Amino acid sequence: MRPMRDFTDAICQPFHLDGGEHGVLLIHGFTGSAAHMRLLGEGLHARGFTVEGINLPGHATSMEAMGQTGWEDWLNAAKEAFLRLKERCTHVSVAGLSMGGCLALILAEQMQPAAVAPISAPMATRNRMLPLAKYAAPFMPTIWWRSREGSPYTVDDRYDYGYPGFPTKCGGDLYHLIRMARQDLHAVHCPIVAVQSRHDETISGDSADVIMAGVSSEVKGILWLEEVPHVCTISREAENITEALAELFRRAEQA
Repeated sequence: MRPMRDFTDAICQPFHLDGGEHGVLLIHGFTGSAAHMRLLGEGLHARGFTVEGINLPGHATSMEAMGQTGWEDWLNAAKEAFLRLKERCTHVSVAGLSMGGCLALILAEQMQPAAVAPISAPMATRNRMLPLAKYAAPFMPTIWWRSREGSPYTVDDRYDYGYPGFPTKCGGDLYHLIRMARQDLHAVHCPIVAVQSRHDETISGDSADVIMAGVSSEVKGILWLEEVPHVCTISREAENITEALAELFRRAEQA
């Protein structure tokens, strides 16, 4: 089991970094926190973007609090943050990690951002129990993540703030968002880059390919990463991800 972190730490709090007229919304993943997006946010800000990193409802507090939330709360929070950026920026793009990538795709399907970057976004997962989570919840209320010890693919522990597990019923909400994002991929028309590690231990290996095959975007591509884990935003590839996203977002300004 992974250790519990102190979520009062400033590193995992929501952040706003004022920059230029292109705003970027960053959405963390299932059981994660804004800390997972902070390196990416600081890198984009250094390149002139205005950046908003949020904590989804029930995250970066306690697993009990997460159990009181669900997919509608998470999606509504992402939409509200997007609209806040729209009020102050000429262009707004969205990037999300894992479940945050699914939320980013749904925003691209429904709210017309300038560009979208799903990172490690599952179109299916390797966890066969996930589709059954809502039925299993009464009998197994909590699922614990496996420890990262022994994995050859490391992350920067200074930014690795997330829960050691999750309320089982929330797994059903995650599954719902994956299906929701996947079924309407055709509604994505904006420029898109999907980021995925070939060594992702969590999501199906063809997720980025499924996204590319499904979207209607003319400008689209995949950034494949090597030898980094699912939470690649705090891996040794963080700078390469930042550079690829900055290039995508600048290109979208000309679209």
